[in-house]
Amino acid sequence: MSLLLWLGSQLLSCWNNISVVGVFVTVFALLLDFLKRRKKWSHYPPGPVSLPFIGTMLHVDFSKPHISFNQLRKKYGDIYTLQNCWTNVVVLNGYKTVKEALVHKSEDFADRPHFPMYDHMGYSKKYQGVVMARYGHIWKEQRRFTLTTLRNFGMGKKTLEERVLEEARFLCSAVNAEEGRPFILRFLVNNAVCNVICTTVFGDRFDYGDEMFKKLLDMFENSLNEETGFLAQFLNVVPVLLRIPGVTKKLFGAQKAFMDYIDVLITKHMKTWDPDHTRDFTDVFLKEMKGKDAEENGFSHENLRLVTADLFTAGSETTSTTLRWAILYMLLHPKIQSKVQDEIDKVIGRERQPTMADQVNMPYTNAVIHEVQRFGDIVPAGVPHMTYRDTELQGFFIPKGTTIITNLSSVLKDATVWEKPNEFYPEHFLDANGQFVKREAFLPFSAGRRVCLGEQLARMELFLFFTSLLQKFTFVLPKDQPRPREDGRFALTNSPHPYLVQAVPR
Repeated sequence: MSLLLWLGSQLLSCWNNISVVGVFVTVFALLLDFLKRRKKWSHYPPGPVSLPFIGTMLHVDFSKPHISFNQLRKKYGDIYTLQNCWTNVVVLNGYKTVKEALVHKSEDFADRPHFPMYDHMGYSKKYQGVVMARYGHIWKEQRRFTLTTLRNFGMGKKTLEERVLEEARFLCSAVNAEEGRPFILRFLVNNAVCNVICTTVFGDRFDYGDEMFKKLLDMFENSLNEETGFLAQFLNVVPVLLRIPGVTKKLFGAQKAFMDYIDVLITKHMKTWDPDHTRDFTDVFLKEMKGKDAEENGFSHENLRLVTADLFTAGSETTSTTLRWAILYMLLHPKIQSKVQDEIDKVIGRERQPTMADQVNMPYTNAVIHEVQRFGDIVPAGVPHMTYRDTELQGFFIPKGTTIITNLSSVLKDATVWEKPNEFYPEHFLDANGQFVKREAFLPFSAGRRVCLGEQLARMELFLFFTSLLQKFTFVLPKDQPRPREDGRFALTNSPHPYLVQAVPR
């Protein structure tokens, strides 16, 4: 009996010791976390209370972060700080603030943060494509090369306009083949827009209805979904978890599948490459890889796959999403659709195809397209920036290396700038005489040194595809179908929920 009592007392003593150690370790960890967090927090703009370890992540709904950013703006102002675990993030809101950062202090805010969840796709400290590349020599060389090459292949010129018009004919034929039946426009529009950038980058296009292309779209859409939500953001700031076997494959499988397909396209291309005969962007990049100082300027096979993936995605997703919003708004606002068609009939007629030269004579159509971009809010949270050096913004000190979120949604719907920020109102872009007026706060392509590479191409595609479709068809809601949702679905871009449409030939 005495032995049992002795054993019991020893176990109780051990348990008490373990409890004491546990309490000590917990308190010590919390204290370290507090000191680390306070040190990082002390010089930043104000923000919500930061919790141990997770910071302020519970204050943001990562399935629709721009909504959370707008709500936090009401309490903390146009500049405030969040903490993703121990990573400080400064959010910029409103036209005045975003313009000061991206335009007046463009180099200060020109860097990009590193996202560990992309590492398995081939991103590294040296090679990061052109969209997510760190600000420096390689990025400057790659951006200069990309812009120059795209212009040589017709961006902003008649040659590319003819290519878009050819694809617009294919698109209208595919829509006409639906014979007035209800259908989902998404695949046809995505196919058309994607074909324009594909012919420029890879020298080839996908036939409408191509099963491989549908799989590619699904891979890309799933990859965007993988990058959205709390878990993806958490893994970026606690990257050690990505080293757990199987985590990357399970959570980011679509990303890998998408890059694998890009690799297939490049490998196929290299088999037929002739350095004396330039077909497309990829051919020009391959030629640069043979030049002097190629590696130092970012011309490597590793970077080729990342740059072409950037062009493929950035050159198709945002424009096709904008066109889907455009048709949705025409369904919901038939009077606006009629006014656009009246202007098309007056300036272009029903027979000849639209051209970019028509745009200057079509102020209402131009205003509608701009309002689609503003109200559709296609990239609401922008692409993250990072401070390149210590800087100051509106009296707040922001250290070098701070992740910056430019809340473009707060710019495009800034109540101090737009008369009816929360309504679809094309008159935002018309003066008293009905002439088109571009507004300074219209920043759907962002601004400054990191402004969208494909802005010229996107503007051309939006005008030519939109006018071509409305010239040939009137879009109506199918009978007995519920009114489509007007709220967007966020997955890096803000896209409309799937909807059915009927295209009635005019």
